Amino acid sequence: MIPEALFLTKGVGKHKERLQSFELALRDAGIGMCNIVRVSSIIPPNCKIISKEEGLKRLKPGQIVYCVMSQNETNEPNRLISASIGIAVPKDKNSYGYIAEHHSYGENEKKAGDYAEDLAATMLATTLGINFDINKAWDERKKVFKMSGKIVETKNVTQTAIGDENGLWTTVIAAAVFIEKL
Repeated sequence: MIPEALFLTKGVGKHKERLQSFELALRDAGIGMCNIVRVSSIIPPNCKIISKEEGLKRLKPGQIVYCVMSQNETNEPNRLISASIGIAVPKDKNSYGYIAEHHSYGENEKKAGDYAEDLAATMLATTLGINFDINKAWDERKKVFKMSGKIVETKNVTQTAIGDENGLWTTVIAAAVFIEKL
């Protein structure tokens, strides 16, 4: 199976039970009715990035769905958690791209999202032979990657939440969900 498309989604759930909190995060992301299989980090050649709305229309209850997922959880009151997926797509549609997952504590949406996007772009840049200084800030490297003409798109989807003040489990997820056929 080589997916023809993918979409990005995110969700958050809170519940007294850890598992139920995860289930509610999946539902919030729109993928709770599927059987999730986690896979690693490659965007296949010619794989289209579609909207969440278009992707969700293609899913059926009980379907086995492959995705790259980032997940984080806490039952610590007021603790900031994040889950983020970053993607990097090469200009050459016949080449493969990268997906990176990142989860953290204490990072806001922008910081966690930028980090995940940076991870994916850096992995792609190294396979494409783009010269860059790893010690430079993400904003500077992003310019180098774009100017190379070899990376056409980077983006992220990030979910943050603050741990429930009463100690309920709080779960955040972000996912790149693969669609087998368009």
